[in-house]
Amino acid sequence: MARAAPGPQERFVRPLVHAITPGDHFSPQTGSAVPTVIDALARSAHLDDHAGPQSVLVAKGTYPERYDSVAAVEYHQRMAPSRLQRGADLLAGRLSGARPFQQRNLHAMLTEQHIWPPSIVVAHNLIQLVPLVDADRHQAVLYAHNDLFRTYSRREAAKVLDSVGPIVSVSEFLAERIRQRLPGPLQQRVVVVPNAADCETFTPRAAEGTAESGPLRVAFVGRVVPDKGADVLLRAAALLKDPDLEITVVGSTGFDRGAELSSFERTLRELADGLKVPVSFRPFTDRNALPGLLRSQDVLAVPSRWPEPWGLTVSEGQAAGLVVLASNIGGIPEAISDHSHLVPPDDPEALAEQLQRFLADRELLAEHSRSARAHAEAHDWRESWRIFQRHLAKAM
Repeated sequence: MARAAPGPQERFVRPLVHAITPGDHFSPQTGSAVPTVIDALARSAHLDDHAGPQSVLVAKGTYPERYDSVAAVEYHQRMAPSRLQRGADLLAGRLSGARPFQQRNLHAMLTEQHIWPPSIVVAHNLIQLVPLVDADRHQAVLYAHNDLFRTYSRREAAKVLDSVGPIVSVSEFLAERIRQRLPGPLQQRVVVVPNAADCETFTPRAAEGTAESGPLRVAFVGRVVPDKGADVLLRAAALLKDPDLEITVVGSTGFDRGAELSSFERTLRELADGLKVPVSFRPFTDRNALPGLLRSQDVLAVPSRWPEPWGLTVSEGQAAGLVVLASNIGGIPEAISDHSHLVPPDDPEALAEQLQRFLADRELLAEHSRSARAHAEAHDWRESWRIFQRHLAKAM
C-alpha cells in the first residue's frame, strides 16, 4: 500500500547537491547502483513542483555520457590515498574521528561550497565528507548504499558524524546493521528510503509474448563473481528432468565488456557445456540496454550468496513483469514481491524446485508476472522520493 504524500509543511525547496565517490562515473554506461539511485530520485523530483534543483559533483575525466536528470558539476580530482595512507587514516580516525588522507581527497569537491546557496549536501557512501561540509551554511546528509561502518568504532562515528542530518539506508536490513555500529544518539538518525524501480523505463512485454508454451526463458543479470551466484543457477538447471528452458547469463566481472574472462567465468562455461539446456553468455550490458533485455525473459534468478543491501535487479525485474527467484538473504526479502519466491542462498536444489514449479504451470507464471509488476508499481521511485522528501523536511 502506497504511503501518503507529504503535506505542505513537509515540503522543502533547498537545492540538493549529490556527492559520489571521486572517480566514479555518473553514467548509464556503468552498472553502479549509486548513480542509478540518484538519477531515479531526481527524475521523480521533476514531477514535484515543490522540489528544489539538484546537482551532482563529478570528477573531471569520468565518462562524458552522463545521466541528464541532474546538473553535473565537475571538479579536479586529487590522487586517491595510497594503501599506506589508508592505514594511517585508520589510526588517525581512532584518535580524532578524522581520516586526513581521505578528507584531503574529498575536499576538492567542496572548494566552492562558500558560493553555493544554502543546500542539502547528500554524501553517498562518503562518511568523511560530512565534517567537511560547512554546517553554518549547508546541511549534510549521509546516504548509505552499503555497510559503511565496518572499520569505525562508535566513538569515531560520533565524532565524524556530529553535524549529520538523516543517515539514509536503502533497506531496513542495512539500517539495522548500521544502527548496531553507531552510538545511541546517531542510531535515532538512521532512516530508510527503500530502493525501487523505474516503472516507465522497465515495462513488461506485450501479453502475446508471454511464455504460454515453448522454453522458459531464465536470466541472470549482474556481476559475474562467486558472491552473485550465477553458478547456482546453472547447477539448479542440471537437476531438472527434461528441462524446457533457456538460460541467459548477462554480465562480466566488472563493467568492461572486453575484459579477459576470469577463472570463475571460465568455470561457468564449463558447467554450461555439461547441461541439457542452451546457455548463452553476454558481457556487461549498460543501463540503456537493460530494460529491453529483461523484457525478453520470463524469470530472473538472483541467487546471491552475499547479503545484498537491497538488490536493484530484483526491483527492475519485477517492473519488467518477470518472476524473480532470489536468495533469502540481506535486503532482498524487502525488495521481492512474493516471499514464496525466496530460496536459501547457495542451494541449487531449492532453486531447481522453484524453476520446476513455473515450468509446469505457465498460468501460474503469468499470474505471478502480473503480481510482480503490480508490486513494482506500488513501490516505485516516486514513492521513495516522497519518503526521502519527508526525512529531508524534518532535518530542516
